[in-house]
Amino acid sequence: MSRQIREYATRRATRRLTRAVPYFGAVVALLTLGGAIRRKGWFAGALDVALDFTPVVGTLKNLAEIGRGHDFIRDKTA
Repeated sequence: MSRQIREYATRRATRRLTRAVPYFGAVVALLTLGGAIRRKGWFAGALDVALDFTPVVGTLKNLAEIGRGHDFIRDKTA
């Protein structure tokens, strides 16, 4: 009986976490908005955060940037 309860609780917790994961990425993207705009400029920073905010596109963009070793949208020159 206790094994069944534990398995039920594990499934329920896993389902809740998988539903919440896209929202964590969106929160992180919104928190980095100011820094991205300061580094990249208004339009490029907003575009970078908008791409990061989009669930699948943001993940693919970040994975590609990790693979390439630098950002697709460059920082503004000093």
